[in-house]
Amino acid sequence: MSTLTWKERPVARTRTAAPGDLLTQVAGARQTGALTVGGHPGGAVYVFEGRVIYAESSSAPGVGELLTSSGRLAGRTWQSAFDLGAPAARVGRLLVEQGHLTQGELELCVLGATYDAAYFVLADRAAPAEFRPGVTHWLGPVVHIDAAAVDREVIRRIQLLDGIFPNPLIDVAPVIPVARPPRERVTVTARQWELLVQADGQRTPADLAQLLGRAGYAVIQELRRMAAAGLIEPPEVRTTDTRELIRLSQPRGASVPLSRAPASVPVITGPEPVARHPPPDERQRPWDRKPGEQRSEEQKAAGETNVAPIRPPRLARRKPGAKLPKEMAGESPPAHPGADEVLLKRIRTALRALR
Repeated sequence: MSTLTWKERPVARTRTAAPGDLLTQVAGARQTGALTVGGHPGGAVYVFEGRVIYAESSSAPGVGELLTSSGRLAGRTWQSAFDLGAPAARVGRLLVEQGHLTQGELELCVLGATYDAAYFVLADRAAPAEFRPGVTHWLGPVVHIDAAAVDREVIRRIQLLDGIFPNPLIDVAPVIPVARPPRERVTVTARQWELLVQADGQRTPADLAQLLGRAGYAVIQELRRMAAAGLIEPPEVRTTDTRELIRLSQPRGASVPLSRAPASVPVITGPEPVARHPPPDERQRPWDRKPGEQRSEEQKAAGETNVAPIRPPRLARRKPGAKLPKEMAGESPPAHPGADEVLLKRIRTALRALR
């Protein structure tokens, strides 16, 4: 959906650190304008003559997202009404006049979106807040809610979430399902199943709410229940990454570098030289021999064979059709002793007759 800026008049700005207290002061003075709250996620609460008419936040889907994601309105219908009614702050009235929504449907949708966004705007009591007089919202005044009722509802929702699982980081952190459930049998609701299917480790609760077309607070409420059941990872586990590289020991029989052969395997560099028997005076005594020479003689005495593969001798090239040498051609095989010469002649005669 398109992001819109509010219509402004000359304003006088007032700053305070308590969004709820400032909203109460504005409502008591029956002012019109927008209470903007910083921080994360932040947002704005729009007031008309001291009564709340709308609230919006980046963590809660707005009226347009709820209507189009649920299929109640087509995207082009909403965009057309927005283009025509936004400059005059009468988008809601235009949707009712053109027959796309009834007054009751529009009020119900605006109420849900307002309470949903007000939780994210006013939940952080220490967030910086600023009231901008004269600012109106493009939707226009559809509902009029008491500011004290909005503040009480925000406090009730905070206490409800803390009773389920007291961890506010779940409201803004990416949702990561656990790799293995903590129990053998796990029961999930239909809404929880939708969240588990759409959670890819990158989407935040606000992304899931806009993707599924659901209220942001309802999504957070289900995520708190899932965190209490151990179905999603708590944000504390993900913020501090303590993974370390583990060096595994090399198992036996693993490969070794080619430049270093095992000591137990003899390296064959060529054919052994022909043994020469030296005279008796030049022969070495056993205690004068080198370790390698003594070991080779012990291997020969034990009957060890050479581990090098035996390759046949290479034949010299010859021209095609040339006869083999006499030493390789050999003698012709002898005739079979049982051959009948008379029978062979009859067969030849019969074959000639068939031609």
